Amino acid sequence: MPARRPPPGPMQPDLLGAAHHPAEVHRLFFALMPDAPTRERLAAAARTLEATHPALHARWVRPGRYHATLHFLGDHPQLREDLVAAAMSVGDTLRAEAFDWTLDQVASFRARQPPCVLRGAVEPAPLRALWETSRRALALAGLGAHLDGRFVPHVTVAYSRGVVLEPEAMAPVHWRVDRLALIDSVVGRPDYRVLGAWRLAG
Repeated sequence: MPARRPPPGPMQPDLLGAAHHPAEVHRLFFALMPDAPTRERLAAAARTLEATHPALHARWVRPGRYHATLHFLGDHPQLREDLVAAAMSVGDTLRAEAFDWTLDQVASFRARQPPCVLRGAVEPAPLRALWETSRRALALAGLGAHLDGRFVPHVTVAYSRGVVLEPEAMAPVHWRVDRLALIDSVVGRPDYRVLGAWRLAG
């Protein structure tokens, strides 16, 4: 799927009266994408979390944005075609099997607005293998400088107003992971742009 640039945003006058486009930040990443039934189960888990933890005073992620980041490829002031082409080539050649993942914990990461996440007490071996295989392929494609050496698989469902959740059990959500996508997310815009999508085998 060829990369396409997003339409320009509204133009803003500067102090001298000239018009310019507001600065954009493009977040490029590979993500595991849930299908519609899984997305609804994740949304139900988020609603339960909201009902049982009102002290979070959280900003809740729209279900259409649910995903599990596999590799973050950096923030960029514009969508770089060279990075997109390299990442797309990795997606086109990557071979991996579909697998089952059970999310049965809620927790937070420490940050200014702590992300509230759903994660699994047990990490599936195929998930770790997919991360390692794709990481090597991205490094060989020249994207190694953007890659993180640590992987904590999770789905972010909210951002709290400073409250940090210690890990606790939740009703399990079962996810048959079979979809990988390359995503362009422009900070401040409500929707992602899918640059490429691939089905895992099996």
